[in-house]
Amino acid sequence: MIRTLHPSCWCLAILALVVSCGAPSEHDGTYPRTTEGATAFMQEAEGQLLQSWINAERAAWVQENFITDDTELIAADLQRQKIATTVDLSRASTRFDGVDMPEELARKFRMLKTSLPLVAPADADLQAELAQIAASMSSMYGRGSYCPEGESGECFDLGQLSRIMAESRDPNELLTAWQGWRTISPPMRPKYERFVELANAGAQGLGFDDLGALWRSGYDMPPDDFSAEVDRLWEQVRPLYDALHCHVRAKLGETYGTDLVPQDAPVPAHLFGNMWAQDWTHIYDLVGPGESDPGFDMTALLQANDVDARGMVRYGEGFFTSLGFDPLPESFWERSLFTQPEDHDVVCHASAWDIDWVDDLRIKMCININAEDFVTVHHELGHNFYQRAYGHLDPLYRNSANDGFHEAVGDVIALSITPDYLMRVGLLDRDPGPAGDLGMLMRTALDKIAFLPFGPLIDQWRWKVFSGEITPEQYNAGWWELRQRYQGIRPPVERTEQDFDPGAKYHIPANTPYTRYFMAYILEFQMHRALCEIAGYEGPLHRCSIYQNEPAGQRLIEMLEMGASRPWPDALEALTGEREMDATAILDYFAPLMAWLEEQNQGRTCGW
Repeated sequence: MIRTLHPSCWCLAILALVVSCGAPSEHDGTYPRTTEGATAFMQEAEGQLLQSWINAERAAWVQENFITDDTELIAADLQRQKIATTVDLSRASTRFDGVDMPEELARKFRMLKTSLPLVAPADADLQAELAQIAASMSSMYGRGSYCPEGESGECFDLGQLSRIMAESRDPNELLTAWQGWRTISPPMRPKYERFVELANAGAQGLGFDDLGALWRSGYDMPPDDFSAEVDRLWEQVRPLYDALHCHVRAKLGETYGTDLVPQDAPVPAHLFGNMWAQDWTHIYDLVGPGESDPGFDMTALLQANDVDARGMVRYGEGFFTSLGFDPLPESFWERSLFTQPEDHDVVCHASAWDIDWVDDLRIKMCININAEDFVTVHHELGHNFYQRAYGHLDPLYRNSANDGFHEAVGDVIALSITPDYLMRVGLLDRDPGPAGDLGMLMRTALDKIAFLPFGPLIDQWRWKVFSGEITPEQYNAGWWELRQRYQGIRPPVERTEQDFDPGAKYHIPANTPYTRYFMAYILEFQMHRALCEIAGYEGPLHRCSIYQNEPAGQRLIEMLEMGASRPWPDALEALTGEREMDATAILDYFAPLMAWLEEQNQGRTCGW
């Protein structure tokens, strides 16, 4: 993934974001309210933004590679300055509301206003209040732990509770972990209610109906149209999810009994191997098909060929150069972090960086020689090659076409890591055949298909909260109504409005938009199908690799070079020939699994 602010700096950055908003802008009145004035304002604004991005990026790189109190404070200060610059320019840009200007310029103004997920009201006292609330909720989550009553005094953090959820098959132990984590969030509830009021006021100060409308306005379409688009995509893929849900429910019923898992009702949320039931991969042993052996061990292949960390990255670079991309700059190899240092702490979470927003590309990753990291390397380099492709554009355009595209591009490359690819790069002697494909597809579905309904419901809940459709008296009931409607799950024990279960998911107290992850999964498979068609591939979509196919590579390059310079339908069309996101590619990819699920589900009662 592209890096985000390190958690240790998050509270400082939130504080900076909301406190710095609303002060009189140095730009107020500098430029006349004319097309020429708007053009001059935007040119200066983009220059200031770019410099603030570079400064913050350099500081963040040092902080994550040399973790000390000092580097954290320096990184937080530069992040604060970046956010303050963005907020100041966003507020100043409202001076040009209503000015007649070319659509390309008007779009830049919209992009500037929607570039942050939170803007405070103009009143200084309200800014300080929102700062305190935002930082407090984030800290509550970050410090959250469950301390059962008893003499031991032992407490469990999220990592420990998540391991129980993943590994245990004792429903009582699972329930204890599930309930335990949700003890951290009720104190957030009154804070979140006030947060909504203040955040909405800030969004309204920029001309939006509420904070949800601000978020949905960043997709080159009216906010209501975007909501309808998300619903349309979900309905396309829902039959596959429903079939997977039906099979998983049946298998969970076999494991835990149908008293706990009735076969005509939503499934208790604590049985899926994940704290939020958004990823079901940890219950593969309970629900997977017998045909699960892929015919090779990717980790063993890498180790048998003496592949080291740099070698892993060379394989990833070679994939892109085989498509016609230029090799990575020498500075990439000099400045990236590939292995964990022995003499100091670093943030090992894999991330892709573009320090100067042109071509100072790097990855930061403590690479292990295994199958998972081999895939991750290809994914992270997808970000890097995207970053370089749009580095020539105006600063506001140096981003992906929408916030789902960046993750989708990394993932679409990972889908091409097939047996055919492994043979062509010399890691695999022969194609093991399709015998293990069903197991691979099930594992992938338990990750990606199980996640799909969770993606939109997080923001569906918030959009309804921000608009007032879900009132504070309905926070928890509204949350579980959506989870049942989309996911077919229910709380394992009675929940009331004394609880605040949304707050037990990081993205709610952290105010991080979530629909981007849903869109990334849709786009990933749509792009993969299009690239395979361009490559002239004929066969099952899940076995396609575009490695060494320059026509497919050229189409990919053309899209990446567009960055955010055009509305995302233009970028999508440049690659796929389609102007709408289309989830049917997911159905094509998982067609063999769907056929197997339909066979397994015969005689079962599906739905809820």
